[in-house]
Amino acid sequence: MTVYPLHGAIRTYAWGSRTAIAELQGRPASEGPEAELWLGAHPGDPSTVPGPDGPLALNALISGDPAGQLGAPVVERFGDRLPYLMKVLAAAGPLSLQAHPDAEYAKSAFARQEEDPAAPKNYTDGHHKPEMLVALTPFEALCGFRSPQVSAEVLGELNLPQLAPVVTALRDGNLETAVRTLLSWPESERDDLIKQVSSAAQQVPEDHGHTPSFVLAVDLAANYPGDPGVLVALLLNLVWLQPGQAIWMPAGNLHAYLGGLGVELMASSDNVLRGGLTPKRVDVDELLRVLRFEVLDDPLLHPTELAPGVTSWKVPVPDFELYRVTLTEDRPPAQLPGSGPRVILGASGDIHVGEGHGTPVEVRPGEAAYAPASAGPLTAAGVGVLFVASVPA
Repeated sequence: MTVYPLHGAIRTYAWGSRTAIAELQGRPASEGPEAELWLGAHPGDPSTVPGPDGPLALNALISGDPAGQLGAPVVERFGDRLPYLMKVLAAAGPLSLQAHPDAEYAKSAFARQEEDPAAPKNYTDGHHKPEMLVALTPFEALCGFRSPQVSAEVLGELNLPQLAPVVTALRDGNLETAVRTLLSWPESERDDLIKQVSSAAQQVPEDHGHTPSFVLAVDLAANYPGDPGVLVALLLNLVWLQPGQAIWMPAGNLHAYLGGLGVELMASSDNVLRGGLTPKRVDVDELLRVLRFEVLDDPLLHPTELAPGVTSWKVPVPDFELYRVTLTEDRPPAQLPGSGPRVILGASGDIHVGEGHGTPVEVRPGEAAYAPASAGPLTAAGVGVLFVASVPA
């Protein structure tokens, strides 16, 4: 078999939707949250393919034949591991504010942590975790720092004397000082501050501008009382994606997903440094070492049309690339783009993917297939939309 049906694991984080992934897959809603469908070989929850004795974990299949599954160039660069992880992400509520380290820092920080048993356990592996997301439904997110002058206007309209040092730092263009001040706010004063922020945000007249920011502040304050991440969120770009639009989160980019269904593709790592909107531990000093205090003028990742019905989003990392392929009744079966090991995810319609011989794999919405590097050119037939994750040639 050269193209395998790929069965992913669903992660049940509390912020997940009960309905979004179920509706995509055409089944009843879940009794609990379904946050992420993992499609890949990450050891934390590897997908499975049919094996001679039942389901076989994809990482086990790869470790048994790295060259055949990944191809020599991928093995040479990344070792015996699939360098990317695809997810279907379904957020019914905000995820934590978070950022990820770059490759060099992740490697050194993880090594230091392993050498010192008393060190804080901030890293699960020695890899970076840049990521991108393409919306399948309207999707709301916070992505990257906006102009500090705009953020100063937003916080200034709250008219809270306690925030004056933060507003001053922002007006001076000093994002790092503003973020450090907010995240280091005395714990005994946080709850009262966030209550005042929520109250002030509700009193700002709508014609003062920045209304979405104040609506967000009220919502976050209700769900995360006493969490300084409520204020840090107001320093970020608030982005509304329409289906097919994408955002890019490189190393050091502070971001948080707020709601919606999307296809996420990332380097295969679980290194997350949190900055708020979470009951989990926040290591302020380590987060500040990783953050890049740069203004992100355009949070959107713009697509490139490669051929009729074939779109890609170029990202400056060697770990992954993503394609969207749209098949219509008036278009013949398409040869799929990409090289090396590929994961194919159905987004709509009914599509069959094969190598040209053997039985093709049916890929319905929310279902996936896996093709090793040793497979020949892949062809997709049917009507619908699918996504292809690949390793750049």
